Amino acid sequence: MPVQPSHVLAIDQGTTSTRAIVVDRSGTPVGSGQLEHRQIFPEAGWVEHDAHEILRNARAVLGQALGDAHLSREAIAAIGITNQRETTVVWDRSTGRAIHPAIVWQDTRTQDLVDRVAAGDPDRLRRSTGLPLATYFSASKIAWILDTVPGARDRARAGELAFGTTDSWLVWHLTGGPAGGVHVTDVTNASRTLLMDLATLDWSSELLAHWDIPRSLLPEIRSSSEVYGHVVGGPLDGVPIAGILGDQQAATFGQSAFGPGESKQTYGTGAFLIVNTGTTPVRSTAGLITTLAYRLGTGPASYALEGSVAVAGSLVQWLRDSLGIIRTSAEVEELATSVEDSGDAYFVPAFSGLYAPYWRADARGTIVGLTRFSTKAHIARAALEATAFQTWDVIDAVRRDAAAPLAELRVDGGMSVNDRLMQFQADILGIPVVRPAVIETTALGAAYAAGLAVGVWSDLEELRGLWREGARWEPGISADERSRRLARWHRAIDRSLDWVE
Repeated sequence: MPVQPSHVLAIDQGTTSTRAIVVDRSGTPVGSGQLEHRQIFPEAGWVEHDAHEILRNARAVLGQALGDAHLSREAIAAIGITNQRETTVVWDRSTGRAIHPAIVWQDTRTQDLVDRVAAGDPDRLRRSTGLPLATYFSASKIAWILDTVPGARDRARAGELAFGTTDSWLVWHLTGGPAGGVHVTDVTNASRTLLMDLATLDWSSELLAHWDIPRSLLPEIRSSSEVYGHVVGGPLDGVPIAGILGDQQAATFGQSAFGPGESKQTYGTGAFLIVNTGTTPVRSTAGLITTLAYRLGTGPASYALEGSVAVAGSLVQWLRDSLGIIRTSAEVEELATSVEDSGDAYFVPAFSGLYAPYWRADARGTIVGLTRFSTKAHIARAALEATAFQTWDVIDAVRRDAAAPLAELRVDGGMSVNDRLMQFQADILGIPVVRPAVIETTALGAAYAAGLAVGVWSDLEELRGLWREGARWEPGISADERSRRLARWHRAIDRSLDWVE
C-alpha cells in the first residue's frame, strides 16, 4: 500500500547555516539536518557567502532530514523554503554559476551608491516600497555587482544573467537549473529589494530605472503558497516546491500571527519584530519598515510593520570568535548570570550602523560605562541586554505607529532559549514574553505555507490550533528601574553616532 504523503519538508536557508526540518500534520518536527556555511569578510563592512556552498549544503540537509525522520520520499507532500532576505546572488543562466559571491544583507559596501541615489529626496523610494533607502536591501547590491563584474551589465540586458535572493537561487537549481529551472520569488522576498511596488506587488519600472537594473534579470513574483515547480533529481525527485517566505515572515506565519495586531520577535543573527497590519499597508512615521506578511495563492496580500535589528545572535558569535571570552555560544548565559547585573556597562553593537528605528549608517559599535570593576562577565551581560534594549526601541516604534499597544511578545529563534535574556526582555518591556513549545517557527512557517498549497492543512484556523505555549516570563522590575536603565541605554546610543563621516 502506498504511503500517504502527510509530511512537509522545510528548507531554512539562514545567514549562518542551512537546515531542513520534516514536519508532521500536528506541526511537530520529526527529523532535521543542518550544516553551517562560511562567513566571508573580504574588507571592513563587506560580508559575503559562497552561493554554491549554500546550494551543496541545502541538497545535503534534505537527505539528512529525510533520513533522520526515517521517511521515504513518498511521505513528503511538499517542500517549503524560507531564507535569509536581501542577500543577493547573480548567476549565469546557461551554466548556473554565480558571477560573484553572494552579498549578504549585513554588507555596507554600497553606501556611496545609496548616498548618490538618495540625493535630493531620500524618501521618494519609500513611498512606493515602504523601505528606507539603505544598504540593507538588495537593489544597491545588484547594481554594485553589475557595475563591478566585467561585462555583467551588458549580459544582464541581454538576458543571460539571473538575480535572486537565496530562495530564488535554491528553487532555480532544485527544479532543474540550466535545464528548465523555475525562476521565481514570493512577495515577501520581493518586498525586500527596493524594486517592488507595494500597491501593485510587481517590479516597478521607475524603481528599476533608478538603479539601472534590467527587468529581464529578475524572477517572477508569485504568492507565498502555491506550487512553483517540482524537484528534479536526488532523493526528493518529483516532490513539489509549494511555499516560499522570507525568514522573518516565515517565523511570523509559524507563530500563527495571521491577523491584524498579531506579532512575533525572532532572535537570530539579527532580531526582527513583525506586526501584522492586515490587508492595508501602514506607513510608519517612527522608523519601521512597511513590508509584506504573506500572500496565499490568489488571495489578498497581508502586510506588516517590521522593526529590524542588525546585530543580536551575531554579537554572541563575536564574543566567541573575535574576543575569545567564551568557547561556545551556549556559554554566554552562564557567564552573564555569574554577575548580578552589567555593572552599569552598556553595549551598542552598531557594527554596520543602526537599523530600526534609527537608520543611522554613521553609527559604530560602542561599549560605555566601563570601570576597573568591569569583567568579561559584565561585557557578556551587557551584550545580551543590548538585544533586549534594541527590542524595546522597535516595540516603542510600534506603539507610536499602531493604534493599540502589544499585550504580550511572542518570541522564537536561537536566543529565545536563553531564559535569563527572556526574563530581562520581559523586565525591560513591561509586558509578558511568551515562547512557543516549538521554537523552530521559521521552518515551521515555510512548512505551513507549502502544506496549505497541497492540502496537508485546510486553512489558517487549523494552523492556529496547532500553536502551543512553551514558557512565559512576567515583568519583574519597577517602572522607575526600567526608566533608569532605558535612559542610560539611550545615552549609549547617542555616543555611538557620528563615527563615520
